Amino acid sequence: MMVFDRDDVVFNVVVNHEEQYSIWPEYKEVPKGWRLAGKTGTNKECLDFIDQVWTDMRPLSLRKFMEENAGSTSS
Repeated sequence: MMVFDRDDVVFNVVVNHEEQYSIWPEYKEVPKGWRLAGKTGTNKECLDFIDQVWTDMRPLSLRKFMEENAGSTSS
């Protein structure tokens, strides 16, 4: 059984520079390029939190690009 499938493991919600979320076991060092998002709990609690806060799955760079080009039209 993998650690992500266990009910007795405490997880942290982590987020990267593109505002993409994931969970990571609390006892492991947060991977480079990720930071803590302020939620700790069971796998389910963390995934429920992610469902609430990560409402736009597009990476931040794509969202910014689309916003900057929203008014332009191609010929």
